[in-house]
Amino acid sequence: MSPGAAQVLHVDGRPVRVTHLDKVMYPAAGTTKADVMDYLIRVAPALLRQLRDRPVTRVRWPDGVEGPRFFEKNVPKGAPEWLRHQRLPAAPGAPEEGTELDLPFLDDVAGLVWAANQGALELHTPQWTVGPRGGLRHCDRLVVDLDPGAPAGLDQCARVAHLVADRLAQDGLDCVPVTSGSKGLQLYAALPRPTPAMSVHDYARRFAHELAAAHPSSVVAVQRKDLRTGKVLVDWSQNHPAKTTITPWSLRGRARPTVATPRRWEEIGPGLQHPEIDEVARRLAQDGDPFVEGPGMRVR
Repeated sequence: MSPGAAQVLHVDGRPVRVTHLDKVMYPAAGTTKADVMDYLIRVAPALLRQLRDRPVTRVRWPDGVEGPRFFEKNVPKGAPEWLRHQRLPAAPGAPEEGTELDLPFLDDVAGLVWAANQGALELHTPQWTVGPRGGLRHCDRLVVDLDPGAPAGLDQCARVAHLVADRLAQDGLDCVPVTSGSKGLQLYAALPRPTPAMSVHDYARRFAHELAAAHPSSVVAVQRKDLRTGKVLVDWSQNHPAKTTITPWSLRGRARPTVATPRRWEEIGPGLQHPEIDEVARRLAQDGDPFVEGPGMRVR
């Protein structure tokens, strides 16, 4: 059988049809589709914990990161019968508001392998989850996205991350830092109780503007590009029910196979980098998952 021929893998008892396992998805690194699948299998326990009960928007690069990409919210035609999906009304404020979407969930390793075969390198999820009967739950976490405006970079994001963490700690929220694999950082905080999405959104907006007022030389809380030069945007908007963020442990569709990598606070300082798949998988195997291993850092 040629490397590009279709074949059926049996992953945890589920049949998954795969093709072109030798296709190079990241030409700069030589990373193939098979390498992507191997990474997802290695980090599956941690990644599936983040995906649990959250519909997954996939960003697909069928021909690798140097080819075209597209976002996909609905289940595509030809998806395996065993893939869990639910029809739900589009979130308020979404472009599809007023319609129903057929949203997929990645519950197991087979689902991750299926997504990888589709060229879905990035997995994005909302801050809310879906109940067993299909009803929308409230948010169980808050996210803050730290986006540097050039010439600010990851070092500046690290400094602002500590400011955000200190501010959230005043309200009893512990957060986990995640280097995004792109430009900045995300901070995730578990909420003490399920909370309506717009309440979380409004709380995040208030404290972001409060932080920007206290640190005007380094922090901004509005999207206007002309105000962001050399500063870090504390983006509170990702808590809106219509928004999603890159899922921790997901790959990024960049030139090289970087990962949205959960970190420990002692790492958040000068010289911070965005690690790639082999380093991330080794870190997880050796050091555990910061979302569950660190005291006071448990999310989900």
